[in-house]
Amino acid sequence: MKFEETFIKGLYVITPNVFGDNRGWFSESYNKNDFDKQGIDIDFVQDNHSFSLQKGVLRGLHLQKDPFAQAKLVRCTKGKVWDVAVDLRKSSPTYLKWFGIELSSENHKMFLVPRGFAHGFVTLEDGTEFQYKVDNFYDKPSDRSIKYDDPDINVSWPTIDLILSDKDKNAPLFKESDVDFK
Repeated sequence: MKFEETFIKGLYVITPNVFGDNRGWFSESYNKNDFDKQGIDIDFVQDNHSFSLQKGVLRGLHLQKDPFAQAKLVRCTKGKVWDVAVDLRKSSPTYLKWFGIELSSENHKMFLVPRGFAHGFVTLEDGTEFQYKVDNFYDKPSDRSIKYDDPDINVSWPTIDLILSDKDKNAPLFKESDVDFK
């Protein structure tokens, strides 16, 4: 696996080794030894899988408040997404900065999003499947959303017609939220 840290500390783009032949391909999507060699010690406890019927489905920006914050290892296993993480750690030099990357079933790239971030993605193809590991269990009372088009964060989303849940349409701006990562 190749680990590339982004300009935001702790946020990695990971490219697994893909071995192909006339039958198809094989890849390890996670190997604890590879993560340990990078100094990344995360104990994943839950796997999630989402399916989006149409291009333009936006899911995010989502997070859980402490003490139920989650680190995520995300990947797109069918189709293509624009994936975004926003640094919400007040002590970070990149506080309120975001990083985005295209993840697809073709490029096999993964994105490691540490605790203290909001995360979201928009599908770029119909029939997209998205999978991710988390290091903390889902806790409904700690679940939060931040408005995907918050002007203080200013994420550059693809210019396509967006399909949002009511939860994401009605999410508060960050400055109106009770999210406080130290």
